[in-house]
Amino acid sequence: MIVFQTFIMIADKVYTEIVPNCSKDTLQGIIRGKVALESVIYSDGWRGYNGLVDVGYGKHLRVDHGKDQFVSGPAHINGIEGFWGFAKSRLTRFRGMNPSTFYIHLKECEFRFNHRNQDLYKLILKMIRKKPLF
Repeated sequence: MIVFQTFIMIADKVYTEIVPNCSKDTLQGIIRGKVALESVIYSDGWRGYNGLVDVGYGKHLRVDHGKDQFVSGPAHINGIEGFWGFAKSRLTRFRGMNPSTFYIHLKECEFRFNHRNQDLYKLILKMIRKKPLF
């Protein structure tokens, strides 16, 4: 089974999604649904990101990992690399998992990363009080 994931970082928050493929149409559809047109897009050199300026994004800056480039002026993808390091660290503790539960684990990593500077216990209590489970 091949699983493709996409990660989008918006203002220090990450969005994750398991996608059927990493094609230009798939990735750009997700980006258009989550990222405002006035945003500056930072990405690696993956060809699926080609044409973002053509669909209305004002700026798209890239780093080319294939050329050992990790920063190019203001362009870097350290935020998403930080998330991926965080997620791998959490997920390796399971020493494998059922593929049907991977999405839940990935979304948990997304939640924990997005709220990493908050008291998760208090945050979850607040969420449950606002929307009880039953």
